[in-house]
Amino acid sequence: MADKQISLPAKLINGGVAGLIGVTCVFPIDLAKTRLQNQQNGCRLYTSMSDCLMKTIRSEGYFGMYRGAAVNLTLVTPEKAIKLAANDFFRFHLSKDGQKLTLAREMLAGCGAGTCQVIVTTPMEMLKIQLQDAGRIAVLNIFLNTEYLFTAQRKLMPQAVTPGGPVELKSPTAMQLTRQLLKEKGIAGLYKGLGATLLRDVPFSVIYFPLFANLNNLGKRGADGPAPFYVSFISGCIAGSTAAVAVNPVDVIKTRLQSLTRGSQEDTYSGVIDCIRKILRHEGPTAFLKGAYCRALVIAPLFGIAQVVYFLGVGEYILSYLPKRNN
Repeated sequence: MADKQISLPAKLINGGVAGLIGVTCVFPIDLAKTRLQNQQNGCRLYTSMSDCLMKTIRSEGYFGMYRGAAVNLTLVTPEKAIKLAANDFFRFHLSKDGQKLTLAREMLAGCGAGTCQVIVTTPMEMLKIQLQDAGRIAVLNIFLNTEYLFTAQRKLMPQAVTPGGPVELKSPTAMQLTRQLLKEKGIAGLYKGLGATLLRDVPFSVIYFPLFANLNNLGKRGADGPAPFYVSFISGCIAGSTAAVAVNPVDVIKTRLQSLTRGSQEDTYSGVIDCIRKILRHEGPTAFLKGAYCRALVIAPLFGIAQVVYFLGVGEYILSYLPKRNN
């Protein structure tokens, strides 16, 4: 984050704008990540990110790549705003007389930011995953019901996927899912996978924020001058992709735990430990790296854009055009 002092409302606007732009640009890749992470051995439909996107378009149409985007676009503003603003808040209060933070304090600030954001992240991810994975489940069930065999070597053929055109999904909307979960399980239903989300987001922030701050400092103009915007962008991309890959094993676990609907031959999980054991037993250690490439491609521009938005002062610019209260 840039070192210049920014008001809290401006930070919230910056985080929201960055989130909206970033999600719009990379959501199809995020959908591919979710589907790749959820597919299990013996029930594999996709061999890679590009294969997943092409088959999604073929079976569900172009807008199939944006299933669940409305949830993300609605909740990413408070999620990114909380994450970025909380990190700045903790960094400010952990600094001593404006002196440079030690690495331990930078990591502590990132830990605080990651902990705060799960308030919004967990229900957002919970709903998004159901909508993103609905197309995979629909196609998977078509194959299972028609006695198709899945192997890692067998490719999904266009004529097999869409004998009569795109798959018609009858998945519930985000609002229907929310009402159903609240009715059946209360607020806890929306927070399924909270532990796994914490295990992902706290380490992510612990890695990301100190790494970004130190990379960004390398490009500063002089001792007190800000780094150019392209340095902030590159630093955000590098730090984001590094942190994303580092915590990808936990992201796989979180995605599996938060998926409410599965194919008839896919494993179900009772918790984090059970999920780890079954993945290791049935799929091997490499399964924890599923979707890592996609996740890096999603997170890198998201946080690179976020840092540029902060650098350009979009929040302050918007606030300057809002009517000011008379004292």
